[in-house]
Amino acid sequence: MKKIILLTLVILSAAIIRLTAQDVRPFQKGDRIVFEGNSITHGGHYHSYVWLYYMTHFPDRRIEIFNCGIGGDVAGGMYKRLDSDVFSKHPTVIVLTFGMNDAGYYEYLQPDAKAQADKKVQQSYDDYQKIEKRLLAYTPAQKIMLTSPPFDETAKVKSPVFPGKNAAMLRIADFQEASAKKHGWGFIDLSRPMTAINEREQQRDSTFTLQGQGRIHPDNDGHLVMAYLILKKQGLAGKDVANVHIDAGNGKISRSDNCRISNLSATPAGIRFDYLANSLPFPIDTLVRGWGEIKAQSDALPYIPFMKEFDNERLAVAGLKSGSYVLKMDGEKIGTWSAEELAGGINLAEQRNTPEYRQALAIMTLNETRWEIEKKFRDYYWMEYSFLQDKGLLFHDDVAALDTIREAARENIFVRGNMQAYIEGHFKSVREAWKGEMKLLTDKIYAINKPVSHRVEITPARRPPFP
Repeated sequence: MKKIILLTLVILSAAIIRLTAQDVRPFQKGDRIVFEGNSITHGGHYHSYVWLYYMTHFPDRRIEIFNCGIGGDVAGGMYKRLDSDVFSKHPTVIVLTFGMNDAGYYEYLQPDAKAQADKKVQQSYDDYQKIEKRLLAYTPAQKIMLTSPPFDETAKVKSPVFPGKNAAMLRIADFQEASAKKHGWGFIDLSRPMTAINEREQQRDSTFTLQGQGRIHPDNDGHLVMAYLILKKQGLAGKDVANVHIDAGNGKISRSDNCRISNLSATPAGIRFDYLANSLPFPIDTLVRGWGEIKAQSDALPYIPFMKEFDNERLAVAGLKSGSYVLKMDGEKIGTWSAEELAGGINLAEQRNTPEYRQALAIMTLNETRWEIEKKFRDYYWMEYSFLQDKGLLFHDDVAALDTIREAARENIFVRGNMQAYIEGHFKSVREAWKGEMKLLTDKIYAINKPVSHRVEITPARRPPFP
C-alpha cells in the first residue's frame, strides 16, 4: 500500500507541475547515442531517421547511434541488460523508452482491470527505480527519458482494444517525466502528441492510426512522426538546409543562410550563380519498408510540418519580368515556375531531381542497408536476452543453446521468427563481420555526405539560356 501511495504522489506531482518537456540538447560531434527500448525500437526506424537527419543536415558532425531495442521488453528486462547491451557501447547519450509492454494487454479485458493496471504500473515503477540508480551512477552520459508512443484505443481497425491501457501508459510517462525533472535529464513526450494526431485524423477517417494495424507498433509514417518530435524537442526546427533570396532587379543577394552564393549574374531577364549549401536535404522515403508495414515514411507529411520545419531549402528570386522560367542545376532541368512563384520562394528539397537530393538519396540507401544489418543484430540479441538468459544460456552460443532453440521453435513463434538471425549471429566471426560492414557503411556515408557547389541558372522558358 505504501508503494502505491508513493507512486500516486509521484504521478500527481508530475501532473501538477508538468513541463512540456525537459530541455534536450542537440547531439554533438563525437556523441555515441544509445536508444534502449522494446520492439518499437528493436524493429523501428525512428532512430535511423534521426541519424539520417544529422547525416544530411550536419555533414561534419559525425555521431554514432545504436539500436538497443529488444522486442517484448519491459523496464525489468532493460535493467538486466544495462551493462552488456548499453554501457558496453560507451555511450555519451542514453535515450530510455518503455511503457507499452509494462502496462500489459489482456488484463484490461478482465473484471479487475483497474487493480491489474495498478499492479503493472507499480511493477514498472519499481523496476525503473533500479534503472534510475544505475543511470545516476553512469556519469559519462547525458540521459533522456522518451515516453512510449501511445496504444491507439480509438482507431476502427480489427485488432483488439484494451480499454484503459493508454491511461496506464500515461501514468508510466508521468513518473518518467518526474524522474527527468528531478535529475535534470531530458524528457520527450511522444504519447500525447501522437494521440492528438490520431484523434484529429480519425475525425476524417475512422481507420486512421499512426500505430499500425495492431495499435502498438508505429508504421513508417509513425516513425517519422517520432523522429520529428525528437528533433523538435532538440530545438532543431527552423534550421534550414539553406535559405537564399536574390533580387534580380538590382543584382543583389538579400539573404544567404547556411550557404554560400558566388559568381552571381542577375538581371530581370534571368539569373545564374554558384551555390554551395552547408547541408543536404533530408530525403523522404516513398518505399514501404519493414516486415508487415503498409505505409511509407512519406505518408506522414500531411500530418506534420516536417518539410517546413526540417527540410526547407528555400530559393526566392524577386524582380524577374513576368513569365515562366526554367531552373537548371549543373545544366539539368529541375522544373519550371512563374516569376510570381519564384518571388514567393520554392523549396528545392521538394524537388527530387536536384543533384544534392540525389546525393542525399545515396546516403539514405546506405543508411537503410546499415539499419538492416543492425536489425539482424537485434534479432540475435532478442534470442539471447528474451529466451536464453532465463535458461542460464546467455551468450553460450554453443550446441546446447542451438538445440534448446530448435526445440522451442516448434511451438514458440517468436523463437522461430528470430532463429535464423541467431543461427547466423551465434558465430563471433559473423558478428564481427556485421560490425565491420556497418562501420564501412557509416564511413562511406560520412565520406559522401559533404555538400558540393552547383551551378544554378534561372532563365525564361522560351528564351535561350545564358551562354
